[in-house]
Amino acid sequence: MILPITTYTDEVLHQTAKPLKGVDGAVEELIDSMFESMENASGIGLAAPQVGHSLRLLVLDISCMKSYEDVAPMVVINPHILSVKGKNLMEEGCLSVPGVQGDVQRPSSITLKYRDRNFLEQTEEFSGMLARVLQHEIDHLSGTLFIDRMEKRDRRKIQKELDDIAKGNIEVDYPLARACSRDGGGAICM
Repeated sequence: MILPITTYTDEVLHQTAKPLKGVDGAVEELIDSMFESMENASGIGLAAPQVGHSLRLLVLDISCMKSYEDVAPMVVINPHILSVKGKNLMEEGCLSVPGVQGDVQRPSSITLKYRDRNFLEQTEEFSGMLARVLQHEIDHLSGTLFIDRMEKRDRRKIQKELDDIAKGNIEVDYPLARACSRDGGGAICM
């Protein structure tokens, strides 16, 4: 099932996601829906908060990219970056911040401990685009967006686009969720 993507103003994208205790039928269904939603939106990575679920879960598939055709799609649960190496500045975008790109500096390689789709613990080193996409999606699980990592002067340059997204003045080829925020007495959805 294709799920609507939350936009950067939605509160769920600014919260620390909760760890999963295992993979049951509901989580399996969510994983399948996340892959379907990501593919529908022509994305290469998607974190559970981006579809309204505050869970430490992400999916990615970069096999559509040149030089990464042999990289299998991944399910990453409860990730923890153990170590980082190098630095790399690269332009990023995000399905939750549609139409906006910006330069973000990230480590060029990471060692990651996580659980796979079968909830088996894995520890692997990743580099290049795979490391970047993993870090971008892991940021979502901590309530951080790529725009939060941009230099302030660069962030000011995209403020109009961010304002348009906040007002709903955007057109995309995938469903967007209504943005919700908390206001003392409950949720306010726009």
